[in-house]
Amino acid sequence: MSQINIALVSSVLALGFAMPVAEARVNTVNLSCRQAQDIVHSRGAIVMSTGRNTYDRFVADRSYCPFGDYVKRAYVPTRDRRSCDIGFICTPDSPLDEWDE
Repeated sequence: MSQINIALVSSVLALGFAMPVAEARVNTVNLSCRQAQDIVHSRGAIVMSTGRNTYDRFVADRSYCPFGDYVKRAYVPTRDRRSCDIGFICTPDSPLDEWDE
């Protein structure tokens, strides 16, 4: 095997080992409301699935949002509730914007 082939194979193997293993996303539908709330509050911010093809980033409070963003209450389906108050989502829209309409 030539030196170029050895270098190429070594590089591919090194990249393969360096890549993180994909972690399955937590799905709120499989959790109780309390479990989903606890996950958000313990991690501060987490991306969770809310159905088969839907997901969002949920936060415990505004400190987990980008500068200038506001928080909006987030309600998701869980195993025991159709609408569980899980915490918040970050949004660039001011809560006062809703009253401007």
